Amino acid sequence: MDKYTDLIHQTFDFPTDEFTVENNELFFNGIPLMDLIKQYGTPLKLTYLPKISSQIQKAKRLFNDGIQKLDYKGTYTYCYCTKASHFSFVMEEALKNDIHIETSSGYDMQIVKALYKKGKIDKNTYIICNGFKRQRYREWITEFINDGFVNCMPILDHIGEIDYYKEHVKVKTKVGMRLASDEEPKFQFYTSRLGVRYNDVIDLYEQQIKPDDRFELKMLHYFISTGIKDTSYYWSELSRFVHKYCELKKVCPELDTIDIGGGFPIKTSIQADYNYQYMTEEILRTIKRICQEEGVPEPNIFTEFGIFTVGESAANIYSILDEKLQNDKELWYMIDGSFITNLPDAWALNQRWPLLAINHWDKEYRKIQLGGMTCDSQDYYNSEMHSFQVFLPKVPKDNKPLYIGFFHTGAYQEQLSGYGGIKHCLIPSPQHILVDREEDGTLKSWQFAPEQTYESMLNILGYEI
Repeated sequence: MDKYTDLIHQTFDFPTDEFTVENNELFFNGIPLMDLIKQYGTPLKLTYLPKISSQIQKAKRLFNDGIQKLDYKGTYTYCYCTKASHFSFVMEEALKNDIHIETSSGYDMQIVKALYKKGKIDKNTYIICNGFKRQRYREWITEFINDGFVNCMPILDHIGEIDYYKEHVKVKTKVGMRLASDEEPKFQFYTSRLGVRYNDVIDLYEQQIKPDDRFELKMLHYFISTGIKDTSYYWSELSRFVHKYCELKKVCPELDTIDIGGGFPIKTSIQADYNYQYMTEEILRTIKRICQEEGVPEPNIFTEFGIFTVGESAANIYSILDEKLQNDKELWYMIDGSFITNLPDAWALNQRWPLLAINHWDKEYRKIQLGGMTCDSQDYYNSEMHSFQVFLPKVPKDNKPLYIGFFHTGAYQEQLSGYGGIKHCLIPSPQHILVDREEDGTLKSWQFAPEQTYESMLNILGYEI
């Protein structure tokens, strides 16, 4: 008999630092998942808070080691990209690690204000304000600046944005400028809608920023949607960006920082296949080489890691409700949740995550399709990153449920699905469980939010109950 445990051990170098198995039950970062299931039931979303801190420390270590190794003259600053997950427990865990914040909308500024009131940040914290800004966003940025948040830095997204700050800012202010990168060749359009055109950068500085003593241009910012990958496209765009930095630096002495955005990936399969050290050192080496060629000091470097910060901290856990053989060969396992509503990137972007059975590792495995609970034909999951198939243990005949977990689901899924709002077919948001460790390493868990209720949905929809 081919057991599920044999399949996993033959396919991957297993166990890993993250995944282990004891008594045919899966552990995630040392968490006995079956114990959580017995305590809370399914479906559930799990966030393991220490993973957030360990990811931040990993990136800091990579950049600081690279700076030392290459004798790079600039400094490194880690920002968290709030749009990956706005939850308070994510923000507060991340801020334990001496980091800074990148925002993308006006409401983000109210989160920043709440964090300041709780003493989680101070007025020296960098607040990198990105995005195309409505009036409200600009107003709140200006309030922060005038209130003494000395490192609240609007990143100009188009040439007219500076006009509002010139009219309303009353104190000395740092500003940045985002450059509009070219999209990868297979994209549907050529240049990003976000940022200032390369040809407009010098004029924007010399005509709008330089003449006003209140403003100093400190940062040049860019981001490409593919993330940080070892491709000719990535290195070409980075090089182009650094050359523009050098050109601007020669006419703007106060400019001393670049923000290379986010883009560090997370594991979408059990096995790691990304060389973080190589990529970090090559980024530093590329920037240093171009700056030396141009006779310009190396800039300080900011990053805005979002998915990397929070993605690997979370898991979605489901029960297999039943199985359905729909023809001679397509066997469906039906989960007590929905991919469209709980994991929308699986539907919208064909995103894959590490998928593992949580129990019954000693059972025979079979090829299956996973079906969600909505009535939509697209509510399914039937391929993994390393394979165009999904294999899971056979559902036992002794009424002992099979549980499965999707891992590294901590970024964007609640934001995209509309946490606490209306879901397709009124499938509720699952309960959310947080797991942390005491100082002695003992695990502790608690419920952040219960499963969404029908009352909350009907209230939103305007029904009287």
